Amino acid sequence: MRSVLFPPCCILLTLLASALCWLLARVGANGRLAHRVECLWGASLLWCAGVRLEADLSALDPDGVYVFMANHQSNMDIPILFAALARSNFRFLAKESLFAIPLFGPAMRRVGHVAIDRQNRRKAMASITEAVGLVGRGIGLLIFPEGTRSMDFSRLQEFKTGGMVVALKCGARVAPIIVSGSGQVLPKHARSPKPGLVRLRALPPFDPAAYTLKDREAFKNDLWALMDRAYQEMRS
Repeated sequence: MRSVLFPPCCILLTLLASALCWLLARVGANGRLAHRVECLWGASLLWCAGVRLEADLSALDPDGVYVFMANHQSNMDIPILFAALARSNFRFLAKESLFAIPLFGPAMRRVGHVAIDRQNRRKAMASITEAVGLVGRGIGLLIFPEGTRSMDFSRLQEFKTGGMVVALKCGARVAPIIVSGSGQVLPKHARSPKPGLVRLRALPPFDPAAYTLKDREAFKNDLWALMDRAYQEMRS
């Protein structure tokens, strides 16, 4: 029954949330009210899908400004992260194609989510500048360092260097986020989610100042090793 009801519920909830975010994006400090709507949207989608979420955020300061780095297995990851990180005011660094979706895309842009076009260097540099300005105003940033959804749930995909450059330029503490189970709930190319349990854990944030832009490969490899080790622990 949920597989039948979820698509229309998803469309209706997304349209409603997008309209509200468009209207509320300029209300309150740093768009917190619109962001709250996004977080309620995420929690509502999880409820509609029958997804239970267990989140351990004990390593985070709710008032901290972080560059979140999260692994990526599913389209459900976005509502999962909104629902789990509702106490943090953050925006996504998201692929540009999402911003072309009617109403949803313009609402994302108006709220302050950052579009990234990996194929256009000039646009990518402008997006990095936008992301740095966002963090400078006290708003967190969430990056999927794998770049796209994985279909191999046995380990994390190799990280992209671009995410490391953004994090280093932002200068904020990096907070790795491990998500386990979302790929089973809604794997890549699936249209309807299956009820299930998703676990999420925030690792202790760290200052990336030990790395320079020249060290971005080392930063990428070290971060991957840290996050994959934690992911393996969660899976076992």
